[in-house]
Amino acid sequence: MAAALLGTVGTVPDSITITDNRTGDTLEVPIVNGGVSSADWRKLLPDVFFYDPGFMATAACESSITELDGDAGILRYRGYPIEQLAEQSTYLEVAYLVIHGELPDKQQYDTWVHDITYHTFIHENMRKRFMEGFHYDAHPMGMLVSAVAALSTFYLDAKKLADPDQRMQEIIRLIAKMPTLAACCHRFSSGMPFVYPDNNKAFTENFMNMMFSPDAKYAFDHPALHRAIDVLFILHADHEQNCSTTAMRVVGSSHADPYTAASAACAALYGPRHGGANEQVIRMLTEIGSIDNVPAFVDAVKGGKSGRLQGFGHRVYKNYDPRATIIKKVADEVFEITGKNPLLDIALKLEEVALKDEYFTSRKLYPNVDFYSGLIYQAMGFPIDMFPVLFAIPRMSGWLAHWQELLEQDSRIARPRQLYIGAGARDYVPLDTRS
Repeated sequence: MAAALLGTVGTVPDSITITDNRTGDTLEVPIVNGGVSSADWRKLLPDVFFYDPGFMATAACESSITELDGDAGILRYRGYPIEQLAEQSTYLEVAYLVIHGELPDKQQYDTWVHDITYHTFIHENMRKRFMEGFHYDAHPMGMLVSAVAALSTFYLDAKKLADPDQRMQEIIRLIAKMPTLAACCHRFSSGMPFVYPDNNKAFTENFMNMMFSPDAKYAFDHPALHRAIDVLFILHADHEQNCSTTAMRVVGSSHADPYTAASAACAALYGPRHGGANEQVIRMLTEIGSIDNVPAFVDAVKGGKSGRLQGFGHRVYKNYDPRATIIKKVADEVFEITGKNPLLDIALKLEEVALKDEYFTSRKLYPNVDFYSGLIYQAMGFPIDMFPVLFAIPRMSGWLAHWQELLEQDSRIARPRQLYIGAGARDYVPLDTRS
């Protein structure tokens, strides 16, 4: 960012002026790309820090991957609107886009798909000795967090971060192996035998096969459902500086290998405030029970007697989440095949009531992507415990894009400051003399 001007005011049109009232010193700081440089701030106020819990107004990096305008309801990957990508692209093409910065040509795409396809297998020791070491009722997401970290012990060259070819090799491995690890976690927690990847199947079809084959009850092996999963993966591929992406960047900034950093991102996603949000929607709709109970539930939320309205509102979006519009259409297409999720009518009624209520609209509480995604996954036969795992599979491409970007930028190691509010200096008192 441009240098600040100390003691000279009004020379830069897009700038802010800061005055230290203790000294009378004035600083003009240019506004660049919607932000101001903390380095410039420190020239005038070297020992004064922004107090910003949750990083509500702090940009910790510059990124060219995802553009998000919450007020306008805009989401773009590398400049491409999410609506166009969801309608016309595939998840693997979008993964290539977020990693490489451009859409691939035919040859690049074919090579990319081939490389992803033929790196889906996991080491037998990983499956037999590591995965089978978990307790029989282990949560799939807890297993996934550990499994991703464990991969670092199988690929020791992953620590060669200065080698761009090696970095790309690990990126391909992680994107390819996530569906296999996810399915393995599900099969183990369900007491079913492991299903190996089938390199003759496309990415999402292969994942569904590893999840459910040869379960005779699974009757939803349908191209339209494979496409629905692909669209959901596109919608979840990246979302700017969210909690898990920030975890990936923070750990990556220490130059940890990508498996360790990705495990930290998975751990952040495990929390119910992040990757578990669509699970909370299902639990809320189940608790409501019927359409007739919706008005009373809404009144209870408004009166502070029934928690919050799950699946409504977003930290960044102050309008309708553009992904929610897309996913609602996907839900209609899925339910034509699977049959309607019995919770759908409750969800539709809840959305109708909330969007007509000034209490929610004035607070900019509109449906987000989590409101419908859980209904779709549940209709397809995915257990609720798998919801955060399903989130982690596509988000891996976004995490890796940010990891690669911070290395290319030679970003500093993350080290935020604090405002100390503890005790002042005091002397140690021996144990036997303390009162």
